Amino acid sequence: MLYRLEDFVSEYEEIATRLSDPKVIANKREFAELSKRFKTLESLVEVSKEIESLKEDIDTAKLLITESNPQDRDLMRTELESSQLKLDKANKRLSMLLVPADPNDGRNVIVSIRGAEGGEEANLFARVLLEMYLRWSESRRWKAEVLSDAVSDRGGVEEATFIIKGEDAWRHLKHEAGPHRVQRVPVTESSGRIHTSSAVVTAIPEVEDIEIEVNETDLKIDIYRSSGPGGQSVNTTDSAVRITHLPTGLVVTMQDERSQLQNRIRAMAVLKSRLFALESEKRSQELSNTKKAQVGTGGRGDKIRTYNYKENRVTDHRIGLTLYKLDKIIMGDLDELSEALVQAELAEQLMESDK
Repeated sequence: MLYRLEDFVSEYEEIATRLSDPKVIANKREFAELSKRFKTLESLVEVSKEIESLKEDIDTAKLLITESNPQDRDLMRTELESSQLKLDKANKRLSMLLVPADPNDGRNVIVSIRGAEGGEEANLFARVLLEMYLRWSESRRWKAEVLSDAVSDRGGVEEATFIIKGEDAWRHLKHEAGPHRVQRVPVTESSGRIHTSSAVVTAIPEVEDIEIEVNETDLKIDIYRSSGPGGQSVNTTDSAVRITHLPTGLVVTMQDERSQLQNRIRAMAVLKSRLFALESEKRSQELSNTKKAQVGTGGRGDKIRTYNYKENRVTDHRIGLTLYKLDKIIMGDLDELSEALVQAELAEQLMESDK
């Protein structure tokens, strides 16, 4: 570990020099990547210096205990215990920092939700999830903006896309991706029977224009009139935009803004992020598997989490965690559940780094 820390210090000093180079400053992408790496290394260097200082304090305290008079030994032992406790905490922070960072940490997140199996009940549950995430964003002081919301006949969500902006948004929201299953009595059920339905959540990092280029010749852009539930027109102008990326077949539709230009800008932002995710999958089989795990089939038996209304229960099947607070969770209180997922991921990464 000491050898690795020496390497980190050398890299930190090298990047500090490069960040003052006018050529690097002029290259926005390189400067952004180096700045991000510099921030990570800065934390590593600070913690390593703290550890070395605490080790010196401990050695000094141990020496003073043997040399001091009996009256001062209790004070020295107290200082020794305090320094040892601080050292243990610093070592834990160092272990966390040494875990390879997710390259998407710090990015904004584009989240999509769609009803899967269960007909209109699935769409209604998708609406519950959408409102849950918007409330959670507000409680964490993330900035959330709905980009598109295709409303079903009963007010559910056929598909909704929104962006969440926040420093730690990706760290938490990436764990929300996948099939979500609900067990409850639908409003469409007259006999009171419990039904099982599902909705699918996808989460991808937002990318900057400098990170991915899209050729205009690869795009098919359709302009049409916006429509609401049941197909009725909600706008008197042709402002809705549908962009098809011909090489991949990806389709993005935006119609919530009255301005055709605004709908086009939003659609392009979502398209670029989805293309970035596809490119990442091609470069890494691991990311490809992750994406498949996110989407799944959307079937009732294929799920990452179950919401049982009768028992007021939420179970996350990936980590085997069950919380009897569904009423609070759907109102946006996801912190306990999300933190457990973050810690589980960290523990797994620490195990991998120790191999």
